[in-house]
Amino acid sequence: MNRSLPKTDRHPELVAPSFSRSLRKGLERTLLVTAILFAPIAFAQDTTFKVDVKLVNIFANVTDAKGANVGGLKREDFSLFEDGRKQEIAVFERQSELPLNLVLAIDTSGSVHKDMSEEVGAAKRFVRAILRPQDKMSVIQFATTVQVMAGFTNSVSTIERSLDHLRPDWASAVYDAICQGSGSLGGKDGRKVLVIVSDGDDTAKDLTYDDALEAALRNEVMIYSLIDVPIESSAGRDLGGEHALITLSEQTGGKHFYVGAGGLDQAFAQVSDDLRTQYLLGYYPKNQEPGRVFHRITITIPRAAADVFNVRNKVGYYANATAGEN
Repeated sequence: MNRSLPKTDRHPELVAPSFSRSLRKGLERTLLVTAILFAPIAFAQDTTFKVDVKLVNIFANVTDAKGANVGGLKREDFSLFEDGRKQEIAVFERQSELPLNLVLAIDTSGSVHKDMSEEVGAAKRFVRAILRPQDKMSVIQFATTVQVMAGFTNSVSTIERSLDHLRPDWASAVYDAICQGSGSLGGKDGRKVLVIVSDGDDTAKDLTYDDALEAALRNEVMIYSLIDVPIESSAGRDLGGEHALITLSEQTGGKHFYVGAGGLDQAFAQVSDDLRTQYLLGYYPKNQEPGRVFHRITITIPRAAADVFNVRNKVGYYANATAGEN
């Protein structure tokens, strides 16, 4: 008898064909559901989400009731607020080693020009005292117009040569000089300082006080005003111009000094001392109010009575500031 193996034994894949098709369909559905459920997880693992939170750096000076600089304070001594909301201080330095970018703006108009050689000599001594290897300085003169005498450089000899070429003129474009100097500092890293030597009498009338203040704040520039008063009596002085320079310095976290008996040498020395005793406080803004263009900064020392210390810093910053990295 010719006996052959059952068909199912020769071709096992044909056993229960209806069951195999069901199993295949079930597996396909399972794979499809699995792909749908786990696709977001795989996407999330392969995707990096970045949140751009800008570090805000604030430079502050602290003085006592007599006006003397106070050193040795610690991070925990300070409280910092943005728009009334307390912020966590993430960066703290007592004497900042950040590069110093400085514009020296000298008024060469007729109202200030007395002894150019004395002014130039004092400026040269200031340059030699203030510049470190990581620092850069630019020199501008302003009278009827604003002129860049030296671009940003660390070369003392280059700066000194530019000072030797200062020339007097008639009008005084004070606010133009502040706007132009602030703009040149805007893209720099580190500390940005504009030292202006003037009596504050703006006679060019091109730009305004508001323009100058906004330019300084947008570019995160501290203004130090050395107020050189050629006439002692108030009758011949531009008291409004002097007050404008004082307020610009206060609003930007800088300081003003009158060029008195010690001359420009003493005034420049006071600027150097102030810059050497600055505190750096940095923070990442939290709980910001949406849509606010200008953010106000307040720094206090809670452990001391309000009249024990005076904290000086810029009043705030623009959220869409044109300045470079902090």
